[in-house]
Amino acid sequence: METTATHTIDGKPVDGVEFFDVINPATASVFARAPDASRAQLDLAVRAARRAFESWRAVPAEERRKILFGFASAIRAQQQGLAQLLTREQGKPLAAAIREIDGTAARIEGLAKFELTPETLRSDERGRVVLDYQPLGVVGAIAPWNSPLLLGVQVAAQALVAGNSVILKPSPFTPLATLKLGEIAGKTLPRGLFNTLSGGNELGRWMTEHEGIDKIGFVGSVATGKKVLASAAASNLKRVSLELGGNDAAIVLADADVDAIAPQLFWSAFVNSGQRCMAVKRVLVHESLLDRLGAALSRLANQVKVGDGLEPGVELGPIQNRPQFERVLGLIEDAVRRGGRALAGGAALDRPGYFIAPTVITGVAEGTPLVDEEQFGPVLPLLAFSDVDAAVSRANATRFGLGASVWSANPQRAADIARRLEAGTVWINSHGGSVPEIPFGGFKESGVGRGLGLMGIKSYAEVRVLHLPL
Repeated sequence: METTATHTIDGKPVDGVEFFDVINPATASVFARAPDASRAQLDLAVRAARRAFESWRAVPAEERRKILFGFASAIRAQQQGLAQLLTREQGKPLAAAIREIDGTAARIEGLAKFELTPETLRSDERGRVVLDYQPLGVVGAIAPWNSPLLLGVQVAAQALVAGNSVILKPSPFTPLATLKLGEIAGKTLPRGLFNTLSGGNELGRWMTEHEGIDKIGFVGSVATGKKVLASAAASNLKRVSLELGGNDAAIVLADADVDAIAPQLFWSAFVNSGQRCMAVKRVLVHESLLDRLGAALSRLANQVKVGDGLEPGVELGPIQNRPQFERVLGLIEDAVRRGGRALAGGAALDRPGYFIAPTVITGVAEGTPLVDEEQFGPVLPLLAFSDVDAAVSRANATRFGLGASVWSANPQRAADIARRLEAGTVWINSHGGSVPEIPFGGFKESGVGRGLGLMGIKSYAEVRVLHLPL
């Protein structure tokens, strides 16, 4: 069993005082142990990050960019080892893990190209008014378990570009690759700038309460995001950015080409075994296409290779952890009890690990938890509609608002419908994906603020208005 993982504090490896088990979801067995940070270790990390911040904030943007590009290169240099570790702890296929490592490096590079520069708001006989951006200080980044490196570094990179220092906490379900990333950071970034600590929910609470942390960037569930927001407000009113869950609707119009869109829709829903905040979570399809689309998606579900992510050719891995595995199975069973019909899948696979067969369900409607909640697993409900206006209303009738999409042979008509959807991102004839230069976030309970792009980086700075003489 591997027990070599360490925290990184002030650029140095720090052993755990206590440890917790890490489970391979493809086998449901413990394969490693990770260090469980103490409150004293968090205090050490905060002090180290504060010292590093005072130096980093004065580093010119171009020099920061070169340093961060060096960090990205160092990550790519260890891509294979990081990917193997990520697959073992998260479950995703090795090819997907390699893409995540590459995407993590690309996130750093893409965000590092931005620079916060002063903006002149007024310049006349009354004088000049200039808006400038000042870094906040120490940022606590709390990452989820579905794409732990990509999403943890996404928060951290925005903070670093804006001139802050970082303490990154991975999910206790997937701590190992992030801790290895901390080792890389310790060797390539200024000392104390990028600290990594692993631990459970208690460590997350300590971070949100800590008065030495100036902002929390959190990616995860709505329920936990609400707790983060409340805790941060109760301590030192620290700034908070939240990228939370979604219940993304895809609206398929009557003129859509089923054969052409079915593979895109399938992978938009099932990539990473459905464990993706921006995945398609429900499909509203015109009644004339329901049977054809259901058959096409079911064929794909039955053909896809599910298994251990380290096995050759595997396309979908397991659910990452037992609680989520049991939750998704419960949603499927509840939907079937309510009259739903599984066109494909519908049950766990008869093998070790947290595997659920890719599942397509019809005969369900709003009011069913599978439809109303975020399933975050390999199951997709199809719901028929006859009236487009009603479909838009149904798509919007949710507390979530992360993403949505419209599928049609008429892109202009689809665009008109897209403008009526209450979501942070709406796609036409595609669904999902984000890039460093374009802001991403959600309406309603799907988040607070926007990440990525210049807008995201600005959210990791304080805005100062300067009234200056002409």
